[in-house]
Amino acid sequence: MTDQLLTFFHAHTALFIALIVALLALIGNEVHGAITGGKKLGPMEAVRLINDRDPLVVDVRAAPDFKKSHLLNALNVPLPKLDERHGEIGKDKSKPIIVYDALGGAAVEAAVKLRKLGFTEVYPLRGGINGWLGANLPVTAK
Repeated sequence: MTDQLLTFFHAHTALFIALIVALLALIGNEVHGAITGGKKLGPMEAVRLINDRDPLVVDVRAAPDFKKSHLLNALNVPLPKLDERHGEIGKDKSKPIIVYDALGGAAVEAAVKLRKLGFTEVYPLRGGINGWLGANLPVTAK
């Protein structure tokens, strides 16, 4: 068995190296996201936070996407305008904030910006609104 494994490894060394590089890149990406974006909330964790602590919910997608559907009581502050419109988010910088976009990537960037602006408890929504919808949770267009 070991001889066959070694023979296979020697015959496909480049593939094994590519696999190791891909795994390291994936791990590095996750570690970087955890360090810079902080704790990400899954949809059910976000629901629990909404029910228990009444956080501010911030949608960082473009206005037309927000108008189609968004989380209930969400505030729309598109990511490119976050620096100039962060005053709309509120003066209480210790209030929890859930920030989301379509898939979750821009929400991490928004969370980093909000933390730099002094907001202490900012949580990106893992999977964005698509993850929310995938968990069969409600959205609104009002």
